[in-house]
Amino acid sequence: MTDTEVRKAIAAERTDLAELLAGLDAESWDAPTLCSGWRVREVVAHITLPFRLSLPRFALEMLRAGGSFNRMSDRSARTDAARLTAEDLLKSLWDNVDHPWKPPGGGFTGALSHDVIHGLDITVGLGLDRKVPEDRLRLVLGDINPKHVKFFGVDLKGLELRADDMDWSYGSGEILSGAAQDLLLVLCGRKLPAGKLHGDKAKRFTRR
Repeated sequence: MTDTEVRKAIAAERTDLAELLAGLDAESWDAPTLCSGWRVREVVAHITLPFRLSLPRFALEMLRAGGSFNRMSDRSARTDAARLTAEDLLKSLWDNVDHPWKPPGGGFTGALSHDVIHGLDITVGLGLDRKVPEDRLRLVLGDINPKHVKFFGVDLKGLELRADDMDWSYGSGEILSGAAQDLLLVLCGRKLPAGKLHGDKAKRFTRR
């Protein structure tokens, strides 16, 4: 797909997420997500962080975090979630549905992946039955490679992830099946609610 087409997919995904968030009550904004230690408000703060973070501030925050991107992201998400209201965070998303941000080295598909994965952290964490449109999901799944899996620290040795709702698989070995978007979360190191995955190794990737 061209950059223009991917950017349209990004805008559509952000719009869908903003509409969903607009319907949440105050209790849901404080509910846990699949991101360990992050409520909905921390995840939304993280999604929208690139829209607020200038390059100089990014460099400063990385310095404060000792060069650790994960530490910087966690600190920024918690800080912004504490100082910004749910309305502020939602407005930040609405105002930037067409923002041209790209993660370093990730391109526009990387930006789409960022929004899709964290959107799923919210919806699956809340138990909402939201399906990512297949065209967007295929773009994200097509961008996954062993480098990404290693980054998330997921051990998939001897396993084949096989979607049961579309023609997609990853790896080889014993089959772990489920919806494609749930398998995407497995690739990203998330633990899923019971019943989402099927296979002898499903418990390894299921929340207790």
